[in-house]
Amino acid sequence: MASTACTPPPPPLSPEAAPGLRDRARGALLGLAVGDALGAPAENLKPSEIRARWGRITDFVTDRPQGTDDTEYALFSGLLLARHGSALTPAHVEAAWHEWIADRAEGTFRGAGFSERGTLENLRRGLAAPVSAQHRHAWSDGLAMRAAPFGVFAAGRPGEAARLVAIDGSVSHEGEGIHGGQAVAAGVAAAMAGAPVPVVIAAALAVIPDDSWTARSLRRAVAVAHRGERAVRSAVVVGGYPWTDLAPEAVALAFGAYATADGDFREAVLTAVNMGRDADTTAAVAGALAGATRGTAAIPPHWAEAIGPVRGRCLPAMAGRRVEEVADLLVPPPTEPTVPSLPTTLRPTEPSVPSLPPTQQPAVPPVPPVPPAKPTGTPAPSFPPALQPTEPSAPPLPAALQPTDPPASPLPAALQPTDPPAPSLPPAQQPTAPPAPSLSPTQQPTVPPVPSLPPAQQPTAPSAPSLPPAAHPAEPSAPALSPAPQPAELPPAPPPASAPRPAEPGGRRGKVRWPRVFSPLVGADREGRS
Repeated sequence: MASTACTPPPPPLSPEAAPGLRDRARGALLGLAVGDALGAPAENLKPSEIRARWGRITDFVTDRPQGTDDTEYALFSGLLLARHGSALTPAHVEAAWHEWIADRAEGTFRGAGFSERGTLENLRRGLAAPVSAQHRHAWSDGLAMRAAPFGVFAAGRPGEAARLVAIDGSVSHEGEGIHGGQAVAAGVAAAMAGAPVPVVIAAALAVIPDDSWTARSLRRAVAVAHRGERAVRSAVVVGGYPWTDLAPEAVALAFGAYATADGDFREAVLTAVNMGRDADTTAAVAGALAGATRGTAAIPPHWAEAIGPVRGRCLPAMAGRRVEEVADLLVPPPTEPTVPSLPTTLRPTEPSVPSLPPTQQPAVPPVPPVPPAKPTGTPAPSFPPALQPTEPSAPPLPAALQPTDPPASPLPAALQPTDPPAPSLPPAQQPTAPPAPSLSPTQQPTVPPVPSLPPAQQPTAPSAPSLPPAAHPAEPSAPALSPAPQPAELPPAPPPASAPRPAEPGGRRGKVRWPRVFSPLVGADREGRS
């Protein structure tokens, strides 16, 4: 059963808080990377061993500070979440593990936790989630160290952050390992909304079972936080337990350091580092909580400047990535601030609306363009002149007809020897007659019809006397069109139709041949049908 704290829920995000959302997101992931780099040298050490080597750690103790698997896996989960968002599924997580980790060359792969190694072995054997999370270190803090991006994405929604991180953890963790990741994600989500420290802690407890080891350890840690880091460590650490990456312990130490410093970034991170144990993870979680609470301005500049692109020592696929770039992918673009600016722009535009009527008033005098309707009447007379030039264009057409008349003159020249071609024009009027095809070739060359005309002159000799009276001028060609009665003289044309050559296509013998040709087919058809 989840814990129900009496502290109020985190305040919802307001438009005024939106401009700081991106800064909080960067503060959370940059704070995680700084805590990881500060705590890496003290990992798996006791407080006495830390004091004996460096005294109290207050700054980087190496010349080239760098993050570990905590930072690189946090970027891995951040990119995965930026790709799928709230639609994230275990299948997406499993595919990402194969794409970016399991199916790639590992290199040295130094610094990877036991839970990650067990997960990769199961995935390479073909096991899928949640069976891939069944290994000896499923309770580790490996999910808690990469849980901060889920709180950044679900800012102000601790429940949604806890749901998404549990989906991510289903591939690699179970039980207390899932609870530790949910507590961190929910706490960062509340801090992203500007919640105070007590509300951040309450949000973390609200999303995990009340009787879980993680919840009990977390409550003990914050209960003695006012007494300092030694009291927190004594309340949480199990003496003699060999594994320092235990999720209930690491998460409780991180929240205890965060509560001891009351959200101050520098004090929260240094408190977690000097408590030892899994110092890189506890300092990374404390840094993510404090960075989301106070933003990037709370991180000492020389600490932030020391964090550059990750080197990919654990995850080569993450090499060259920057935590700030991934943080920007997890928050929406700041479009809301522009919305209030729109009304301000609308106000100046409203006075411009009355300015339009003044333009309409001067536009009223141009209304006299109505008189231009009169000029529109004037173009009407202008059209007739245009029509007049079109009339002279008509005479050129008869001029074109006149050149066509000369070809008529050569016809009479041809008519002198071949007077019958005058009736040959009427046969052109008979396209259906069999000789019509012969006429069409005659129209192309006139030579072939010449031999056919001499025999035609004998039947047309009587028509020749009728032409001479009209043959005095070329005018008879015009009356030749009028003597349509001459087609009456065409009856003699049937005799040429009775000639043997046209009779062959239409003769009886043709009619007899067709049925003979097709009769076998008809019979075959009938036999086939039978």
